[in-house]
Amino acid sequence: MLKIGIPLLVLLLAGGCSDQPELSGKNPLLAADLEQVWPLGNGPGRQASFSLDGTVLAVADANGDVLVRRTSDWKLLSRLHHDGGATAVAFGAGNRLLTAGYDGLVRAWDWRQARQTSRFAGANGTVWGLDVSPDGKRAAAAGEDGVIRIWRLDTGAPPILMKGHSRNVWEVHFSPDGTKLVSGSFDETGKVWDAKTGKPLRTLLGHDQAIVGLDISGDGRTIVTGGDDSTIRLWRAADGVQLKRVEAGNHVYSMQLSGDGRWLVTGGRARGALGTFWHDMTGSGGRARPVKLWRMSDMALVGTLPHPDDVQYVAFSPDGRWLVTSGEDHKARLWRLRVKTS
Repeated sequence: MLKIGIPLLVLLLAGGCSDQPELSGKNPLLAADLEQVWPLGNGPGRQASFSLDGTVLAVADANGDVLVRRTSDWKLLSRLHHDGGATAVAFGAGNRLLTAGYDGLVRAWDWRQARQTSRFAGANGTVWGLDVSPDGKRAAAAGEDGVIRIWRLDTGAPPILMKGHSRNVWEVHFSPDGTKLVSGSFDETGKVWDAKTGKPLRTLLGHDQAIVGLDISGDGRTIVTGGDDSTIRLWRAADGVQLKRVEAGNHVYSMQLSGDGRWLVTGGRARGALGTFWHDMTGSGGRARPVKLWRMSDMALVGTLPHPDDVQYVAFSPDGRWLVTSGEDHKARLWRLRVKTS
């Protein structure tokens, strides 16, 4: 039998999958103050998304409940329910909100009236990734069957099918101009596609485990990815060249760039594998800080935020004043952001 000393055992139980990055002491820094904690439905938290104008926030849980709040006072405006469980949400134009789920469907809603208006079928298995084009006219969805589908929301035309990943696709994002789509997959690759024709343009190679989170900079020049290999990688969108590799300290499940491009937030696994087992058994296991704030200019870690369990999604408000995190503890948290100097 392998003998493990007590100090090493404690380190394994509390720690992550790789060396934790050190906090930067250089200027400027991004700080976050916890403002509110919102119970979700009966399931773990899934995707959180702000409307393009920042006036509304939607948060989904794995049980299928989708809560829509007004950001001026965080009042709950409507509650939707995606049968079978929700995995992702994305706002379209006007009152349109899209949800994706374990049932393989993408559903369109009038969120003000809490009424489903249409649905888009065809996926063979869970839909994990969902995004709406900047003009609000198209939706991209992908998931367990490895196929990306781009739907025209108002025409009912058959979707554009994009095939090239060999395993399930976890995340999809349109470029800011809507001409490209970027995807991340459990096949350990990212791909850039022509969003109008479905043609693959380039492949992002470098991760050695699944790519789970990704985003694109506001100028469309930089792609950011993260995943189960506990790294963050920056890529030049024009040719797919990897620009930087950063140790994230643990699995990355979600990431988003701030609207001004200065900051990156990541959310992910709260503990290492043994730590998760111990936490599930005893309810303890160290102070978990699975949300990390990064400065994009040098990819320095400038802040960490606590959550009692894994964080599945993170979302900046468009104006950069707020951050929402959604976790496995069946709660979403609202953070007020501020830039400070050390």
